[in-house]
Amino acid sequence: MNDIKDHLLHDSEEVAQDSSFDRKRRIIGAICGPICALLVWLTPIASLSPEAHKLLAIMVLVALWWITEPIPIPVTSLLGPTLCVVCGVTKMKEAFAAFANPMIFLFMGGFIIAKAMMVNGLDKRIAYGIISMKWVGDSPKRIFLAIGLACMLCSGWISNTATAAMMFPIALGLLEAIREMMAANGKVVNLKTYKYATGLMLMTAYACSIGGVLTPIGTPPNIIMLGFLNEMCNIHVSFFQWMVWGFVAMMAYFIIAFFVLGKMFPSDVEHIEGAQDFIGKKVSELGRWTRAQKNTLVAFLVAVALWVTPGVLSIVLGTESETLNAYNKLFPEAVAAMVGALLLFFLPVDLKHHKMTLDWKDAVAGVEWGTLLLFGGGLAMGGMMYSTGLSGWIGDQIISLLGGEPSQLLLVSVFCVMSLLLSELTSHTAATNMIGPLAIGAALSAGFSPIPVAVGVALSASLGFMLPVSTPPNAIVYASGYIPITKMIKTGVYIDFIGIAIVTIPIVLYLVNWIVG
Repeated sequence: MNDIKDHLLHDSEEVAQDSSFDRKRRIIGAICGPICALLVWLTPIASLSPEAHKLLAIMVLVALWWITEPIPIPVTSLLGPTLCVVCGVTKMKEAFAAFANPMIFLFMGGFIIAKAMMVNGLDKRIAYGIISMKWVGDSPKRIFLAIGLACMLCSGWISNTATAAMMFPIALGLLEAIREMMAANGKVVNLKTYKYATGLMLMTAYACSIGGVLTPIGTPPNIIMLGFLNEMCNIHVSFFQWMVWGFVAMMAYFIIAFFVLGKMFPSDVEHIEGAQDFIGKKVSELGRWTRAQKNTLVAFLVAVALWVTPGVLSIVLGTESETLNAYNKLFPEAVAAMVGALLLFFLPVDLKHHKMTLDWKDAVAGVEWGTLLLFGGGLAMGGMMYSTGLSGWIGDQIISLLGGEPSQLLLVSVFCVMSLLLSELTSHTAATNMIGPLAIGAALSAGFSPIPVAVGVALSASLGFMLPVSTPPNAIVYASGYIPITKMIKTGVYIDFIGIAIVTIPIVLYLVNWIVG
């Protein structure tokens, strides 16, 4: 009982500290944001057009408020385009056109499908199906691996946060089975200081973030960078193309995380008695497949099939095939997502009571409207940066700072590290919105294809492993009390920079260049 009280007291102190820090951050941002924007507005910059100069001042305000959050991030995303219209940077139609970008509907369709998977229990069935496989058994190492695989594969298709929230209690239950097994053998274990508990919690969080890189809809930075490429450069990267390098990156990141965490937080037992009983009980509680689960699986597979078909057609028939071109006109990625999502409202569960696979109320609750607004606002600002020439001007300044003629390796490395560090301190979605247009502008100024650096920024933004505030999965598992902050920082530093050095940069420079070149 005292342990519970101490845990609650520790949590309340953490919340109080976080609240105090957040209040100071918001106050500083509320004051400094407008002041910095006004200073930029009043500073003469001869090489910028009046529209680009005004936009630069507005971008300073938006960027600072994205970081400090004196108002909600989605509200800031709406404020940017609004100020651009009021200040004469562009007309209203152009300023808000990005909010109807097809990428918005690709993400929306993904949200709806993911919500149906959660509401109908398909996500849990998939997760428990993985960790209940015979090869897992009661081995701590294999359970560690299975939990990571379940988190990773689920988060490739549904929200990283939702996956972490689903897998967190499963991991806690397994740790409780370990504690009970140890107690039965006369050994008292404090899970707060037990290395394996720390490792399993970190694996749950990290695998959720790692899995997000698999698909364009896996995590917001992916779709944001694809949107910037489309908005600023008129370059389309297909769902299948992304999945090729996303799969390689995901597996490489996972292997690094598995070995680093396994080395730092090993188990001190060979078998976890009670683990199979715990997992078996959870599987039996799921019962038989329901009609809603079957329908959801059908809708999901239809969407996936429509997403990957263009890649298959391009391999079989060639990239210039008339069949491929006709298919892409009929079923672009956004339409494929909406087909899968809309099927959920047509596939019946109980016709007599007019019950379909997904209710509208659940669908609305499943769409992360704030993320869509942030995405639309970022695309709007990025598009205006390109049309006014601001991104080119900033790109020239960055290239000048890098020595005038930087190599692609240096350019990619700089923006990958910038994306990583900023995403550790603020929302990785906001970080991508800030870094993305700069990276693309710098690549164009240097004469390189913008695709590799755009992919590098997106992948690096998902490597926020050092702090609880870096990603929601980190925050969720940190609340368990089993993860000392020093351990999270140490493991995060290792995985972050090993990942960038031997995975992100090589993938971007070789695999991405090879595929798009």
